[in-house]
Amino acid sequence: MVIKAIFPNDELWNKAIDYGKNCSWKAGAFFAKQLEENKFTEWERVFVVVDNDKNIAGYCTFVKNDCIPDVKYTPYISCIFVGEKYRGKRLSEKMILTVIEYAQKMKFNEVYIVSNHINLYEKYGFIKIDEKKDYLNKDEKIYKRIIG
Repeated sequence: MVIKAIFPNDELWNKAIDYGKNCSWKAGAFFAKQLEENKFTEWERVFVVVDNDKNIAGYCTFVKNDCIPDVKYTPYISCIFVGEKYRGKRLSEKMILTVIEYAQKMKFNEVYIVSNHINLYEKYGFIKIDEKKDYLNKDEKIYKRIIG
């Protein structure tokens, strides 16, 4: 398994769009739409996990803003998803660590994750710092990890 940043001219870009559209997570459609509209600017990135057969096993993004409006927190590790047949291999953790390494290169001192999961991101060094409503008026937690 390899984790890599992809770009619109990359052969994996369209594969990632299809994967997002067809994955079991309903937020996959949002992920796919972001790629179709190439919503990523400056240092923002899309990361995918690729298996030995060049199939996408999972994805995440590194973005300025996530699903909670009007907050000062940035940047976010967002849209973290691993396909069912690839779970149990610590791929989420590996993606998060890859993004953190990239964030450090970009001179960020902290990263955030929005989630409604409990006791998931804490094991990766994140602490809950806030709770807010997302764009759909759903309660979400904001987690922070200091990296620099």
